[in-house]
Amino acid sequence: MKISHRGLYALKALSHLADAYEDGLVKIHDIAEAEEIPEKFLEQILVALKNARFVSSERGREGGYRLRRPPSEIIVGDVIRLIDGPLAPFGDAVELAHRVRTEPRHPGLFDLFLDVRNSASAIIDHTSLKDLVQRNRRALTARARKARTGARLALALALALLGASPHVASAQTQSLLNVSYDPTRELYQEINAAFALQWKAKAGTTVTIRQSHGGSGKQARAVIDGLEADVVTLALAYDIDALHKQANLLSADWQKRLPNNSSPYTSTIVFLVRRGNPKGIRDWGDLARPGVSVITPNPKTSGGARWNYLAAWGWALKQPGGAEIQARTFLSKVFKNVPVLDSGARGATTTFVQREIGDVLLAWENEAYLAIQELGKDRLEIIYPSISILAEPPVALIDKVVDKRGTRALAQAYLEFLYSPAAQAIIAKNHYRSRSAIKQSLPPIRLFTIDELFGGWAKAQKIHFDDGGLFDQIYQAP
Repeated sequence: MKISHRGLYALKALSHLADAYEDGLVKIHDIAEAEEIPEKFLEQILVALKNARFVSSERGREGGYRLRRPPSEIIVGDVIRLIDGPLAPFGDAVELAHRVRTEPRHPGLFDLFLDVRNSASAIIDHTSLKDLVQRNRRALTARARKARTGARLALALALALLGASPHVASAQTQSLLNVSYDPTRELYQEINAAFALQWKAKAGTTVTIRQSHGGSGKQARAVIDGLEADVVTLALAYDIDALHKQANLLSADWQKRLPNNSSPYTSTIVFLVRRGNPKGIRDWGDLARPGVSVITPNPKTSGGARWNYLAAWGWALKQPGGAEIQARTFLSKVFKNVPVLDSGARGATTTFVQREIGDVLLAWENEAYLAIQELGKDRLEIIYPSISILAEPPVALIDKVVDKRGTRALAQAYLEFLYSPAAQAIIAKNHYRSRSAIKQSLPPIRLFTIDELFGGWAKAQKIHFDDGGLFDQIYQAP
C-alpha cells in the first residue's frame, strides 16, 4: 500500500474538519493554510470527498466545509480506498486471494502481498477520524511534555505497583464495527445514533459504532480476509453464507437467529432517469434498445448489481414464451449498453448523478430517493418498472469476532434494535421498506422472489455469478 500526496492531503483535510467538528463550517482557505495544502489542489480533493459523501459544503460569505457525519463514523480505510484505490500492494484483496488459489508457480508471493494488505486493513479499517484526531493530540502532547518523561514513567510505575490497569476508563466505552453494503451509510448513521442513546440509558456505557461500506461481495471478502466486523449488514444472504463456508466465522444457521430470515427490511430495484425521461424508459425491455446508456455496478463485487441483473433476468422469464435463451439474449443487449461497471452501488450513483454518464441508473429504491432528495426533482425522477425483485438484505453477528472482542451482548442488542419501532421508523424514513406496519409513501409494485425464479441465492450465484458463469459469458462475449 502506498498513499499518494492526494491521499495524504485528503486525510489531513478530513482530520482538520474532524478537529473542528463541533465548531461548524470551515473555510477552504483556512484548511489549506493550516495544513499547507495548495488551495487549488485542495478544491479538487474536497469535490471528491463531497461526491463520496464524506463532507458537505455551503456557499456564500459564511460558507465552508464540514464533515457529513461524526468523526467516529468515518473510517480511514474508506478514505484511502476512495482516493488511492485498494490497500493491496498488487491488485486488490479479491484478486490476490484468487492468485493464491490459482498461481501455478509463485502462490506464496501473492499470499505475502495478501498478508501485507490484511495487516494494513487491520489497522486503518479500525481507525476512525476521531481516533486519528486523538492520536494527533496525544502525539503533540507527548512532544510538548518530553521534558517530563521521567515523571510520567514514575507515575506509570506507581500505577503498575498498585495493580491499576491503564485501560480502566475504557470499561465505560465500547465499540462495534458494522461492515455494510454500499448505499446504507445514511441509514446506519441515524440508527447508530439512536441505538447509542438507548444503550447509554440502559447499560450506562458509551458505545461507538463504526461503519465500513462498499460493494457487498467485496465487503464479504474483506471480512473473510481478516477485517474484524462485529456485525455485517450486507446486500444478500449469499455473501454472509460465504463467511461461514470460507472462513467459519459464524454458524451455518445464522439466518434463524433473527426474525424474517435476519432481514429487518426489504427493498427493490427501480430506474433513476434524467428529468423528463428523455429516452422514454418505462420498463426493463427499454434497457436493451440501441442508444440507451445503462449504469449498473459490477455483479462480481456488488450485491446491488446482482439484484439488478436478476431483476432484469426475471422480467425476461416472465414475458410470453420467456425462457433462458430469451433472458440471456436480453441481458446481452443490456450489458452492451453499459459503458462502465463501478464496484459498488454508491459508485454507480456517483457515475450517473455527479459525472452525468448514462440515461438510466438501475438503483436500490432508497438510493434513487436519496439522489432526488439531494439534487432535486428538477433534475431526476424515479421510474417503477412493471415488475421487479424482492430484495431482502440480511444482517448477522460474527461469532468469532464478538467472542474474541467480548462484544457479543452488545452486538446482539444492536441487531435486535433494528427490529424495534424506533429503528423501523428510521428505516421507513430512509426509503427502505419497513417490516412493521408503519405507513410509507412508497408505491406498491409487483415483485417476484429469488427462490421463486432462481431456486435461492446459492443456486443463482453458482449459475450466474461464479467465475465462468452466465454473467461472465454474457459480458465477455464479443
